[in-house]
Amino acid sequence: MLSTSEVNGVSAGEGAGPSDPKPKDECGVFGVWAPGEVVAKLTYFGIFALQHRGQEAAGIAVGDGDRIVVYKDMGLVSQIFDESLLDSLEGHVAIGHTRYSTAGGTDWSNVQPMLNASDSGTDLALCHNGNLVNFQQLRHLAEQRGLVSAEDASDTSVLTSLLASAVGTDTGVLDAAHQLLPHVNGAFCLTFTDGNTLYAARDPFGVRPLALGKLDRGWVVASETCALDIVGASFVREIDPGEIVAIDESGVRSERFAERRDKGCVFEYVYLARPDSVIRGRDVNGVRVEIGRQLAREAAADGDLVMPVPESGNPAAVGFAEESGIPFRQGVVKNSYVGRTFIQPSQTLRKLGIRLKLNPLREVIAGKRLVVVDDSIVRGNTQRALIRMLREAGAAEVHVRIASPPVKWPCFYGVDFATPGELIANAGDFSSEEEMTEAIRATIGADSLAYVSVDAMIAATEQPADELCSACFDGRYPLGLPAGNPNASTVARLQNRRVRPDGSTVPAGAAS
Repeated sequence: MLSTSEVNGVSAGEGAGPSDPKPKDECGVFGVWAPGEVVAKLTYFGIFALQHRGQEAAGIAVGDGDRIVVYKDMGLVSQIFDESLLDSLEGHVAIGHTRYSTAGGTDWSNVQPMLNASDSGTDLALCHNGNLVNFQQLRHLAEQRGLVSAEDASDTSVLTSLLASAVGTDTGVLDAAHQLLPHVNGAFCLTFTDGNTLYAARDPFGVRPLALGKLDRGWVVASETCALDIVGASFVREIDPGEIVAIDESGVRSERFAERRDKGCVFEYVYLARPDSVIRGRDVNGVRVEIGRQLAREAAADGDLVMPVPESGNPAAVGFAEESGIPFRQGVVKNSYVGRTFIQPSQTLRKLGIRLKLNPLREVIAGKRLVVVDDSIVRGNTQRALIRMLREAGAAEVHVRIASPPVKWPCFYGVDFATPGELIANAGDFSSEEEMTEAIRATIGADSLAYVSVDAMIAATEQPADELCSACFDGRYPLGLPAGNPNASTVARLQNRRVRPDGSTVPAGAAS
């Protein structure tokens, strides 16, 4: 029986910083199998590269064949781990996680990796990126078996408990995963370990990315290829949708637990993934630059300079400037170090709002007609404050161009959007797209506003439209809607969706 310890770190702080209305991905996952390497440090740098996918909490689990040690806490990766701690986490296999919660609360008990023991004596640590559509059904099953309690069960704790409970004397971890995963409906990328072998699995739709890389003395799995780069791993391939891999001294074994049905998240290309990552052979920065070019073709603007909302708007602004011939300039400076903070802002500082993150370059923008390019508008708070700040700094005109279509629907597959009623595109009973755009323009105070079209955005990805999920833009949810979720109930009501006996909804376009 593996001896297991789970260590609670010193809290990195729950202080409130300036609010960020941008969408947030739930998690980033990482795994490494590399005897002879310091796997804890490799994992640290891997999840550091994935910090953009979750800034709420982080953790690392390391196995040496005798035991699994888990260290996790609230806060940023750099706040949680130090050199001496990483040196104490010895082993040949490790998994790591960065978290922003969209299922389960924000307390320490929901921080990953999750750790569980099977009745046969095998311990299991697991990390998860995504959201499960049939979570309520799976949780009910886990409760019936006495594996979790209703009060504290997140989707990841339910998955870990069910997987560990399926491991037995005659059933290994891989066989247990084959038993469980075909019954899990939703978006999931998993890295998990029994302290000897590294496992990774991706849902049949491939909603979230997951990549395999090769080290000189081992293997790496990560949510994005940028994490492979930072640890010196060479990209091998993506983990296929519906695939599970097991990595040990025999190499990489690949098995399929479900038929592949690609529905990759288009918002990964638009905003979520790091621009230096590659998804399905397409570099994310290149997609965003091309979206900017498409936007300039579809929605030209008269301006003296094109400026991005940093940093996520940078590539699209470059593309817009290249296509339009309008000079590109940085008009605002971003404070890259604004994040989780111990210091509660005073009321005076709170009123400054966006100035804690962005500050205008007055000598650049004064008297100029600005074309401001941003990646998306969700609630509209950021754009409203930014435009006010630009006008106060002397901008003659502010024309806003958005490198994604209007966000009209929440995500149930691993991204934290606003509720349907909070999305600015739903702020009125609009009779047309033009009426909606004009209402948003007036709300944020821009001289003009335009969005890139869904077709142009998808064309920029160079992926088949029927292999992408664009639910946040078009309301078509290929995996269905989760039961017991108030936002999903609102969406189902608005779309007159059919409901299954277990409370989940029929996917868009499905027969039953």
